[in-house]
Amino acid sequence: MEVGFAPPVSGSWATPENMVHVARRAEQLGYHSLWTFQRLLVPADLGWSETYHSVQDPLTTLAFLAAHTGRIRLGVAVLDMPFLSPVVLAKQAATLDVLAGGRLDVGLGLGWAEEEYQATGVSRQGRGRRAEEFLAVLRALWRDEVTEHRGEFYQVPPTRMQPKPVQRPHPPILLGGHAPEALRRAGRLADGWVSGSQADLRGIGAAVATVRAVAAEAGRDPDALRFVCRGAVRVRPAGPADREPLTGTLEQIRSDLGRLAEAGITELFVDLNFDPEIGSPRADPYGSLRRADEVLDALAPNG
Repeated sequence: MEVGFAPPVSGSWATPENMVHVARRAEQLGYHSLWTFQRLLVPADLGWSETYHSVQDPLTTLAFLAAHTGRIRLGVAVLDMPFLSPVVLAKQAATLDVLAGGRLDVGLGLGWAEEEYQATGVSRQGRGRRAEEFLAVLRALWRDEVTEHRGEFYQVPPTRMQPKPVQRPHPPILLGGHAPEALRRAGRLADGWVSGSQADLRGIGAAVATVRAVAAEAGRDPDALRFVCRGAVRVRPAGPADREPLTGTLEQIRSDLGRLAEAGITELFVDLNFDPEIGSPRADPYGSLRRADEVLDALAPNG
């Protein structure tokens, strides 16, 4: 199982200096990838998790880190398709893949926040059909010399988009979501599946099995798919046997990584942004970085 790391993108520790420090340290230690996430807005009453109160833009952050790294892959988990234009994303992602030398992984989802749906002027109705059409347009723009699309949600006249991504035919597309239809969509259409921060890691093997089964039914090779887990790590004193996976001592967390690999996860990235003691606007940014350095060293693939 490949192991990646999430740079600081949420809360007080998400400064340019800390982002570069974590990204470079992760690359030096042999981590496979860096991952960001998207959150556009937060309700005025701040009723959501503090992780969502102040979040940097994911693609802009990856472009910044591309300039400060040379090998490590760069992923976003996930961008919400209903809030985006596939044409604009195709251009942004292709440019980022060029600037990064072919290191981009694109995670896509449907979003869950009603406030973001309202603010972006998008209806939740038909969002599954919209997602499938979005993927078709995105792939066509990345792959074809001339793109033309006439669909229910998107209209693209005969046009060309250059430059193309470095990765051919396009950067890997991973789909998120835990609903049955989301898992089936990943099995039918994507290069892999990525879990969310609220995933039940005890039962993640069932989600992996569903995606693999649907891929096989569609005539695709399940073994070619990637299964990426957002590892919302919380380092704490030793917990009981039935503790939440990835919460506990570093030794316990290391043992959890092995169990997730046995469940079919092919890649996991350690994400401290979802620890309320780190990814919060109220957290001590210097203390958060010190804790991140400890986790980076302790879970390093080359350690």
